Amino acid sequence: MSDIEIAQANEATEMKPITAIGAMVGLSADDLEPYGKSKAKLTLAALKRLRQQSQGKLVLVTSINPTPAGEGKSTVTIGLGDALRLRGQNAVIALREPSLGPVMGMKGGATGGGYAQVVPMEDINLHFTGDMHALTTAVDTLAALIDNHLQQGNALNIDPRRILWRRVLDINDRALRHVTIGLGGVTSGVPRETEFDITVASELMAILCLAEDLADLKARIARIVIGYTYDRTPVTVADLGVTGAIAMLLRDAIKPNLVQTLAHTPTLIHGGPFANIAHGCNSILATRTALALGDIAITEAGFGADLGGEKFMDITAPALGKTPDVVVIVATVRALKYNGGQKLASLTEEDRPALQAGFVNLKRHIHNMKRYGVPVVVAINEFATDTEAELNDLISLCEAAGATAVRANVWGEGGHGGLALADAVTAALQQPADFTPLYDNAAAPKAKIETIVQQIYGGRDVVYDHKAELALKTIAKNGWDQLPICMAKTQYSFSDDAKALGAPSDFTIHVRDVVPRLGAGFLVVMTGSVLTMPGLPKQPAALNMDVSDDGVISGLF
Repeated sequence: MSDIEIAQANEATEMKPITAIGAMVGLSADDLEPYGKSKAKLTLAALKRLRQQSQGKLVLVTSINPTPAGEGKSTVTIGLGDALRLRGQNAVIALREPSLGPVMGMKGGATGGGYAQVVPMEDINLHFTGDMHALTTAVDTLAALIDNHLQQGNALNIDPRRILWRRVLDINDRALRHVTIGLGGVTSGVPRETEFDITVASELMAILCLAEDLADLKARIARIVIGYTYDRTPVTVADLGVTGAIAMLLRDAIKPNLVQTLAHTPTLIHGGPFANIAHGCNSILATRTALALGDIAITEAGFGADLGGEKFMDITAPALGKTPDVVVIVATVRALKYNGGQKLASLTEEDRPALQAGFVNLKRHIHNMKRYGVPVVVAINEFATDTEAELNDLISLCEAAGATAVRANVWGEGGHGGLALADAVTAALQQPADFTPLYDNAAAPKAKIETIVQQIYGGRDVVYDHKAELALKTIAKNGWDQLPICMAKTQYSFSDDAKALGAPSDFTIHVRDVVPRLGAGFLVVMTGSVLTMPGLPKQPAALNMDVSDDGVISGLF
């Protein structure tokens, strides 16, 4: 069966009421705000109470650079949580919310796969509890208020050419990347050029995922720099006087969502920034709640360890107040052979030399994660076409690189297929973790960027466009230069060239802009040709989607 068919079969016969899932980890009915029978939000009172509880161990799941061959990071994350509970561990999962952009685009659904899924699969992949819509509305409300301020006399003296705030849409729409607004005469606004981002690339998404509570959310929103005046003075949301209105629209969206896996493992799903253009981790509220509810919390970071993994370590962990106790890196034989030069169409054929050549990608990720002083376990996500020789080769290569590697077949067997992985993670949790940050935030932005490029990516040089150089001068002038760095880079390569597979070295990263995100608390470094509004592929996943006359959805994945 397809992923959605497996999920629907379970939803119809085996899904537990969400109150029963909450009770498994000590949540009462009063702690939950149900959205139907199968999903709920945690109340603000419950979140405040849980913050006082002791924290469990934290497992971060990341991966090699993604390829068309597939890696299955979310599937392994879910399967690991199910396997740990089979071993008698009180495990709780914390994941990001899917964006409709990739759901309708190339990727399809994003709730795991096979027998390692979170449910209700259709709800989570579509409108869920409305968080994405609330974020989209809040971002666009702020944009409308900015343009209204220009129209109504511009008391703040905002320069329309230097407005940073963009409108968003939670769908891939390349036609909105660069637009002109305010046309139609004096009653239709002040004409200016602007751009749209996808919702998950917005600063409000990052703020939602880094805020500790509503008070912190409001404080962060107030600090957002929306643009500059004619004399280059920064203008914030607080200056505009609409902090409360924007925060109000996110009152419910800030609450983490509780669902379950097919095996009934409690799972918190909340927030969904992309790791190639944002920081790529679910909310610290969800992760902190998972740490309070479980003895082991399992979370994941988006794309490869060079993006989501590094950003979790250097952006999310300091805000969370907790560093990972173990890092799991997901890899597949297929993806490593692709990195080693084997053609996509022939990945089902054994090719041990290609595996050996492509292992350099995983080897660098192992080295990078171990550099933070945290034990590393490699999860080999098995495919039916993997040969025993290839799997044994990969295990040996990982061991030579200093990492324990275990096979996992959670797609086909659920938690039972991840028991060896659960045992390896449990053993790694007994090892000491001596976390060491990658850089000192007090360093200059260029020094921090070069540290990431050289120590994580394996590059040599960084070159800055004129626009980026001017941005860095503005950042230094305003005292924003001690913020951490959020790199916006292609997910497909360590470099900023999506076609440079494996482990390229001594390359140059090209920085075209550096954008201050004071509310989120980091600087976004735009590299190469990475886009904040993706486009749909020639054959979008939407072509295979449908809903029957009785409301049954098909084709999500």
